[in-house]
Amino acid sequence: MSDSLTRRDFFRNSAGAAILSAGVSALAEAQAAPEAKVKVVLIRDADVLNADESPNIEVLRKMMDEAVKTLTGQPDAMAGWKSLIKPEDVVGIKSNVAGPPRTPPELEEIVKQRVLEAGVAPDNVAVDDRGVLRNPVFQKSTALINMRPMHTHHWSGVGSLMKNYLMFSDNPPSWHPDSCANLAGLFDLPIVKGKTRLNVQILLTPLFHGKGPHHYSKEYVWPYKGLVVSVDPVAADATALRILEAKRLAHFGKNEPFAVSPHHVQIAQDKFKLGVADPARIELIKLGWADGVLI
Repeated sequence: MSDSLTRRDFFRNSAGAAILSAGVSALAEAQAAPEAKVKVVLIRDADVLNADESPNIEVLRKMMDEAVKTLTGQPDAMAGWKSLIKPEDVVGIKSNVAGPPRTPPELEEIVKQRVLEAGVAPDNVAVDDRGVLRNPVFQKSTALINMRPMHTHHWSGVGSLMKNYLMFSDNPPSWHPDSCANLAGLFDLPIVKGKTRLNVQILLTPLFHGKGPHHYSKEYVWPYKGLVVSVDPVAADATALRILEAKRLAHFGKNEPFAVSPHHVQIAQDKFKLGVADPARIELIKLGWADGVLI
């Protein structure tokens, strides 16, 4: 790249001019072109949940594929996956089992299968949560896929994609002060830095309200039947947070503050420059079922 064409110019003038092109880390592009918009895909399907609220795996697979295709701008879903993941990659799929709700095993299997179909060797892909620091695939990973369900959280306000990386720290409690304000710093850990290719914030049955450390209640769960997908974890979290805020307004009839402030999402943009929280800088693409979309 010549001196006359800076890295920022390159991203600004590249096809689409949008931050977050497939396969490039959100952090690198956010630093390169902070004035550009980021792309977030919100996809919903009225049929994604069975009668018992378990995921319909075929519908969920179609949703995930359509989101990846749209996010990457590729002609089909498999081309989209292959633009994110290369055969030589070692891929850790960071799940979350601390439910309810937890990352659906059905979605874990869908994403793992697509990574294998992208050409990654079976020994070079793993799904894990609490054991990531001991998992040899994560220890040598070149690519990460970050997936967790959105819900209110006693320590951080909401269970964000950023908080999902807490298990990459050898001292998780050290991230708890000030409502987990500095969670974006987890993305600078050596085992994580520059590796995140895709973020999936799961809103199939999100929990929108609660107080205390074990506050799950079916009263505050609703079948939103959605996924929020982006290369930028901050933009995905900010979008999912707006949906929870809108649901809380509709349910309580007023702006009801979270029991714990989820300010780590805004801090991730303002202090850490990890990604974009400002909705004016997010290109939100809505796909599928539109009833009760909320934003």
